[in-house]
Amino acid sequence: MPGTVVLTLSYDGARFAGFARQPGLATVQGSVEQALATVLRREVATTGAGRTDAGVHALGQVMSFEADGAEPDMHALVRSLNALAGDGIVVTGARMAPDGFSARHSAIGREYRYRIVPGPVPPLFLARHAWWVRHALDLSAMREAAACLLGEHDFRSFCVTASAEGQRTFRRLDIVEIAPEMALGEHSIVVRVAGNAFLHSMVRVIVGSLVEVGLGRRPASWLADALAACDRASAGPTAPAEGLTLWHVSYPEECWL
Repeated sequence: MPGTVVLTLSYDGARFAGFARQPGLATVQGSVEQALATVLRREVATTGAGRTDAGVHALGQVMSFEADGAEPDMHALVRSLNALAGDGIVVTGARMAPDGFSARHSAIGREYRYRIVPGPVPPLFLARHAWWVRHALDLSAMREAAACLLGEHDFRSFCVTASAEGQRTFRRLDIVEIAPEMALGEHSIVVRVAGNAFLHSMVRVIVGSLVEVGLGRRPASWLADALAACDRASAGPTAPAEGLTLWHVSYPEECWL
């Protein structure tokens, strides 16, 4: 049986109008599918693990497509795609999964990381990959607020309102960590969020809300009230896209051939 080809890739979201293909716009999916069509000499429809918005980056995005048995070996496929996909995209691996595997529906977990640079000095090397917040942040208050988000909840307050209409908005978060980190010599704060699945802009609204607490504009207890309200207007602003990276997507080990 031909099976399913599964690609892992990283990309700089600043170069693209989002992950999902859009006619007339530069997108990650569109660029990869064009490269695949050149290598495989056929049209290829891919499925992505997550539809990241314009400006959002990825270190561990996953894409899948049906194999027809005529593909080159996986190492050659990676080399060819990296030669053709264009600037801003790096294919980091390729492997085979059984028929029926889906990068999106077979996933059992996703991890995002959001980088913030706090303080009056703007970032230089991190400028394209972090949100510059011009004041110090109270990490203890942010951690206290974040504790209410762990477990399974209705996250309707933390997503784009239109995307939630008629949809089930319960999700499970297993990790919400907030920690300082040095990157390229620059001080930053990384918010690490992992769970089974995410709503549209969910991580960015969570981060925007946590920053409201960190800046002292809201008490730590406010976040639990916003969560319980199930109303987007009750939560904080949406953090900018450039700070967010899709870090990793998890699958059951038995998925792989």
